[in-house]
Amino acid sequence: MKRYERLAEDIAERIRSGVLAPGDRLPSVRQACQSHGVSPATVFQAYYLLEDRGLILARARSGYFVRESAQHLLQEPQVAYVAARTTSVDVSELVFSVLGSLKDPQTVPFGSAFPSPHLFPLARLARSMAQGLKKLSPHEVVADMTAGNPELRRQIALRYMAGGVRLALEELVICNGAMEALNLCLQCVTRPGDLVAIESPAFYASLQVLERLELKAVEIPVHPREGIDLQVLAESLERLPIKACWFMSSLQNPLGASMSEDSKRTLYSLLERHQVPLIEDDVYAELNFGGKPARPVKSFDSAGLVMHCGSFSKSLAPGYRVGWVAGGRFAEQISRLKLMTTLSPSVPAQAAIADYLQHGGYDRHLRRLRHALEAQQGAMLAAAARHFPTETRVTRPSGGYFLWFEFPERVDSLQLFQLALAQGISLAPGPIFSANRRFGNCARLNYGYPWDARSEQAMALLGRILQSF
Repeated sequence: MKRYERLAEDIAERIRSGVLAPGDRLPSVRQACQSHGVSPATVFQAYYLLEDRGLILARARSGYFVRESAQHLLQEPQVAYVAARTTSVDVSELVFSVLGSLKDPQTVPFGSAFPSPHLFPLARLARSMAQGLKKLSPHEVVADMTAGNPELRRQIALRYMAGGVRLALEELVICNGAMEALNLCLQCVTRPGDLVAIESPAFYASLQVLERLELKAVEIPVHPREGIDLQVLAESLERLPIKACWFMSSLQNPLGASMSEDSKRTLYSLLERHQVPLIEDDVYAELNFGGKPARPVKSFDSAGLVMHCGSFSKSLAPGYRVGWVAGGRFAEQISRLKLMTTLSPSVPAQAAIADYLQHGGYDRHLRRLRHALEAQQGAMLAAAARHFPTETRVTRPSGGYFLWFEFPERVDSLQLFQLALAQGISLAPGPIFSANRRFGNCARLNYGYPWDARSEQAMALLGRILQSF
């Protein structure tokens, strides 16, 4: 980062942590110069950057202030604790109806699972594909199909190393997006009828995978900020023959919760004691507003129990479908299963991303992407505070592009979904995130699209629909 970017990030972290509250005045330019040992130009650049990110605003002849936001206007959702029990999964029809609502480009995509494609460097990626393909020899086109592009695997391993995780290249398996990686991991460690511990609420695709593989879900509550309830998980592992866990330890979808390092270490110790493998779904790792991805549970794995799955679909190239798994003791089994099913991800897509990671400025792109998403989160939170019922509760994740709303009990989110869709607005209703069809008064909204008048109007319309319940 440049000096002004480091200064801006330091102030942004103080705002996120609550040290600087909405309405607080920032130090004057002269004070900031003295306390940080930088020039006035650096301070101005930092403040302009924070303005662009929607975190501060300038008031004539008064200075710079932290923007008023919905941080203290809408409270955090409550955790509904229920006893963990086994559940057969049947959510696909409901999920397909939600996904079908996104086909019309005129629909406001609050229900989408992806950020706006306009936030990605698609033109630069196209140049990287051309460059990457020039480097491929005819032999490599075939030889690298199963193992994956060697340069791509090396670049991924380097990013692991930068995050404090050392692993051998042989442990990395390149897949057709993270969904294939997650599917392969689950198939390696379960058989039909087995029990799998998942989050509650859970990413709906995990429920669909369990449904397809005829597995039963054990739902473990997730705190909106702190993540998996480790006490409930410990009790479930003692009581039930759980064969695997599928968790998002950072920026969990749909809540955005992130476990602390201590909690991740405790989680790993618990699973190691019971010898239960963890499928760690970490596809949002690079979207942490603080910049550096959080340390994954994989970093504590000394026994090869953690299968850590990642992807470029959420941070760089949604349509390229390139993901991976660091498979631990299961890597060879995962690789063989991939060979028996899809054989290989797209060779040109792998070459493109490998070249981009080498020469395209990935970290610079990530900084811009995080800044855009953080500003858009603030805009959606502020709009929700203006338009939604005052009893509404909402998460405030430290990254990603989803907000989880808990509406008053009288709201039926499935009915809300239908009423909103009739007005050209999509959303993801709470019941698709639970094997038990819970969260009937909740919904997930995507703030990953640039905020504009259309977005504001959609939030106002949603507010009027909510008031009608």
